[in-house]
Amino acid sequence: MSLRGVSCSVSRGWWCILQQLRLPKMVQHRNIFLCTCCKDSHYAPADRHKFDYLQPDSEAEDIDGCYTPQQRATVLKVLNTASCEELAGIKLLRGRKSVNIVEYRAGHGPFTNLQTLLEVPLFKHKTITKVCQSILNPSQESGRKEKKLQGLKFVKPDIERKRLLAAKSIVSVVFGIRKIAWAHVDRNLTVLDWNQETSHRYMKGPYLPSIYLEEISSAVSKIPKADFFILEKPNISVQNTNLFPVTLHLRTIEAMLHGLLGGSFLEDGQHKVLSVVRTAIGKHFELMVGDSRTSGRELVQQLMVDSVTQEHPRVLFPQGALARYRRLFQKGSADRGEEMCDALLQAVAFYEFLFNNS
Repeated sequence: MSLRGVSCSVSRGWWCILQQLRLPKMVQHRNIFLCTCCKDSHYAPADRHKFDYLQPDSEAEDIDGCYTPQQRATVLKVLNTASCEELAGIKLLRGRKSVNIVEYRAGHGPFTNLQTLLEVPLFKHKTITKVCQSILNPSQESGRKEKKLQGLKFVKPDIERKRLLAAKSIVSVVFGIRKIAWAHVDRNLTVLDWNQETSHRYMKGPYLPSIYLEEISSAVSKIPKADFFILEKPNISVQNTNLFPVTLHLRTIEAMLHGLLGGSFLEDGQHKVLSVVRTAIGKHFELMVGDSRTSGRELVQQLMVDSVTQEHPRVLFPQGALARYRRLFQKGSADRGEEMCDALLQAVAFYEFLFNNS
């Protein structure tokens, strides 16, 4: 005897499989069928006429009937008005599917119901259901991403959270080809100091360790004292051999900053200099485009405006220095201050990582 697609939906609302005795999903005991999928569903042979022996055909189901009129209107509005790029941002619509939707709209007009999506190439019932769910509940998708991004797993080496929470302030340090920038921020997200040091001696002529020692020591002497120093981790691909000199330069600065800022490690064995991945900060502030991180300049400018206009701003700036900071980032400024922007955003993200996990 072999029975396929036997439904338990009469009493359970589930689909279960009744199979021969030798298979693990179904056993026969005392003339009673025990469905091991349901664990507790028992059926006598005389009850088999109650079952639906056909497999459910998902393609035949009315997709529109699965949603309320308001939900259908929300999904259709997105599908009929979003551009190809906007559609590509929805789960399962990346690549050819978003293009197919736009092409279908151009050839057949706007979608009038969800069932019509089955006429679009690459769309099946299951795909449409997931797409609708992503449109109706975007917070669930973003929530999963935020959950992945939460925590201090991007900060290395691992430090006991109790030590981090006890810190009164940190200094976030970001460095580039010519500049070393820092942002001294306390646990209330108040900016205590925000500055940068520029050197034009890097990467000129032969490599001289003494130049790096002199220039980096000069910058370190101006960096305020803090409980922890957070360094941006350079993420230049080692496969790009054309950028090897830049990679070597950044790695040298990183190593020397670790040594000069974390000198107390030899005394107490406690790490005070930590590294954080650059892309993690970009994702936290939604600055990523693909694998590349865009400028955080506009975001920092908005943070400065909010510190004056909002009752509870995200970041607090000292009033005496705020005007100077805002002039630094005005349009047309010769110094765009990208390293300073990144240093501040890194400090804010670090604290938000920390507090979100506490």
